[in-house]
Amino acid sequence: MIFKPILAALAVLASTTITSYAQEKLKVAIPQRNFWDSSWVQFGQEAGFFKEAGLEIEIFWTDGGAQTLTAALSGSVDVALSNGFLGVIGAYFKGAPVKVISAQMTGANEIYWWVRSDSPYKTLKDVPEGKTVAFSSPGSSTNLVLLALLRQAGSKAKPTATGGVPGTTTQVMTGQIDVGWSVVPLGLEEVNEGKRRIIARARDVEEMRNQTIRVNIVNSEILKTKRAAIIKFMQVYEKSIDWAYSNPKAIEMLAQNMKVTVAAAKQGVNEFYPKSAMQMGEIRDTQRSLDEALAGKFIPTAKTPKDLEGLFDIVHKPAR
Repeated sequence: MIFKPILAALAVLASTTITSYAQEKLKVAIPQRNFWDSSWVQFGQEAGFFKEAGLEIEIFWTDGGAQTLTAALSGSVDVALSNGFLGVIGAYFKGAPVKVISAQMTGANEIYWWVRSDSPYKTLKDVPEGKTVAFSSPGSSTNLVLLALLRQAGSKAKPTATGGVPGTTTQVMTGQIDVGWSVVPLGLEEVNEGKRRIIARARDVEEMRNQTIRVNIVNSEILKTKRAAIIKFMQVYEKSIDWAYSNPKAIEMLAQNMKVTVAAAKQGVNEFYPKSAMQMGEIRDTQRSLDEALAGKFIPTAKTPKDLEGLFDIVHKPAR
């Protein structure tokens, strides 16, 4: 009889060991920590979806732009999320080992440009030549959107890379930058209280409403060796998005992580983050992105969507 407890203990140990070995590790680069659309992995971890799928995810947070792209190209991460499409296009035509595995954001919704309440500027049209308007980093989606906004407004203001939202806010409040950029829900409380004023929104650019502005990428060599795990990752990624838009706990997490009220977090998601923008399966309006890449000098000569076909390997297409 003494052997039964021992055998039972060994069975539990064996089961635990097998489960441990079954967890495949992926390192994932994610920019702009705690933004709504940069939180899908955190939400999936909170809900237990990655563990259920046999995946152990290590997050490497970046400041966006080139840092995220470089992490993927160097092979230091397995997946890099939320990359500005212009930077990816530029890297691809320089021969970088990169594959786009899904769309991340279609249309521009959550980004806005703002000034202090004592600023004379009401719109981007009012910002004169030589005055500075912020974006995060070259090749980022804020870079892409700002170029389109300035062109649409006929403004000759100076686009200026300022990094993330906290640093940008400091530069605007101290007068180093004339117009700042931000992303909801950050700053909404200050806007509602009259402490800052929104003068432009990304969604003002009508021509970009059906354009993929950010993409998820991998190193092409890593995709060859870890394809099954990466497919599984993207399936859980989709499931996490669905969870976030249906579970109030996601809004509570967003509010806590960004240190804003639940009301501000809810306002930000409801007014600026349509779920339709999170579609993963299609890279849309690539010709417009190529035109923007040429105008922004990310590529030296004009290209067509056919020239870009080798960049895409959409590993998971949702049924809907």
